[in-house]
Amino acid sequence: MDTDVDTTVDTTPGSDSDLHEPALDLADMEAGVLEAIELIRPALQADGGDIVYRHVDADGVVHVSLVGACGTCPVSQMTLKAGVERIIMDRVPGITEVVADE
Repeated sequence: MDTDVDTTVDTTPGSDSDLHEPALDLADMEAGVLEAIELIRPALQADGGDIVYRHVDADGVVHVSLVGACGTCPVSQMTLKAGVERIIMDRVPGITEVVADE
């Protein structure tokens, strides 16, 4: 038996052994996404934009449209990924990504 084998378990956040909340069903995910969007919306509206929820697909991908100033803003993808996606994924178990549909 090799005594130099590391048998420790990585329990840092994001590791495979990290405990995650179970994914919600699509109706519950949609309700959570809509709540999160309502929290995000005032910040987008303050800059002349808005977000329109489209749907959550079976893979947990949230489809939205960015409209107004957000629709033409050169940093809208950064806002979508670093802001909207992060907030929604933090609040709704099972969401895997947020994408902007044209």
